[in-house]
Amino acid sequence: MAKVARQTSEPAPADLAGEVDEAFEASTLAPRHREAVEAVIAGLDRGELRVAEKKADVWVTNVWVKKAILLYFKIRQAEPIASGAFSFCDKVPVKRWTGGERVRVVPQAIARRGSFVEAGAILMPSFVNIGAYVGSGTMVDTWVTVGSGAQVGRDVHLAGGMGIGGVLEPVQASPVIIEDNVFIGSRCIVVEGVQIGEGAVLGAGVVITGSTKIIDVRADEPREYRGKVPANAVVIPGTTPRTFAAGTYGVPCALIVGTRRQSTSQKTSLTEALREFNVPV
Repeated sequence: MAKVARQTSEPAPADLAGEVDEAFEASTLAPRHREAVEAVIAGLDRGELRVAEKKADVWVTNVWVKKAILLYFKIRQAEPIASGAFSFCDKVPVKRWTGGERVRVVPQAIARRGSFVEAGAILMPSFVNIGAYVGSGTMVDTWVTVGSGAQVGRDVHLAGGMGIGGVLEPVQASPVIIEDNVFIGSRCIVVEGVQIGEGAVLGAGVVITGSTKIIDVRADEPREYRGKVPANAVVIPGTTPRTFAAGTYGVPCALIVGTRRQSTSQKTSLTEALREFNVPV
């Protein structure tokens, strides 16, 4: 997921980080603090800053950027916002599209200021919250919610009605990460900083929280994950037994039942995976 080059006229990230960290601990915000917060939100809006970035194959959360988003809510006042035939009253403006962004935006798709949608993405009627990043070629289908700070890669399909949770607090917590070429089926829920590895496929209705058991049943013995779905894994909803005072009952889990094959065509490999493992979408 490539970043847009930072303009040299803007303050350097290191300078902004220092101002934001200071502002976050201050009882009263000075004008320079407010300017730094606004600069961070503007950088997020242009895709020059990110809530989280992948460095040496590890996702690193930019805590100071999350602090700036929280401070932005603090310094803003709710005010009427006009958007075509609709109006709102909120602290955060919505994006205004000119066509120059090269993003297809279907009516009733809403992206807040401070989010970034890369050229080539498609927004059906959906909601993209502040701090979120959506990569090129990604389809954000109808009634999808991309929560605050969520990082969505390139050529991802987020099917109708699925929800990606926002993670702003605590500021040290990682946001939800959806890597490149992932397919997430209808009405899935991915929250609490879960990471979905590149090329993974989630069948309809899969719910993954930070504590959900993700059980790999591809081998003779099950292997358990939490908080992360491996690359190219094919996942369906499942249950696992848990004993309570009243007896043993099945509680929801996610089952890894197959592997998406490597292919020169991502669409072909996705179609094969859905068919081979009978995955609902």
